[in-house]
Amino acid sequence: MRLSPPRLPARLGILIVAATVLAAAGCGAPAARKDAAAAAGTAFEAAVAAGDHVRACALLAPQSRRQLEQNEQKTCPAAFASQQLPTADGVEGVEAYGRQAMVRMAGDTLFLSLFTGGWKVVAAGCTHRPDQPYDCLIKGA
Repeated sequence: MRLSPPRLPARLGILIVAATVLAAAGCGAPAARKDAAAAAGTAFEAAVAAGDHVRACALLAPQSRRQLEQNEQKTCPAAFASQQLPTADGVEGVEAYGRQAMVRMAGDTLFLSLFTGGWKVVAAGCTHRPDQPYDCLIKGA
């Protein structure tokens, strides 16, 4: 008499495979989040350096963009032109926790949040202050 291994219901088998794939993908997720946040920060700083205020505004988080427009009483690109953001070059470090990230660059520190469309800059032109929150030139309310 030959015994065959017990058969799992098809749905249970699919759930096990899906859980395994998601668990494996989760292992690489922190590095992927850090890389994506660094890329968004680099794109933002490149737009700033190029004077491409339209692109820089597109890379801002919605609340940060609205706050900048309210503070300056101008559209985002016009308001952005009057900002004195520091020149940044090269990513020195990235910290990502869930949907939040901090990208430290030579000359600037950015804070980002993950939105449906990708990473957006929540705060820019940020300076570290010992024992106090960062002081940022552009930030949401």
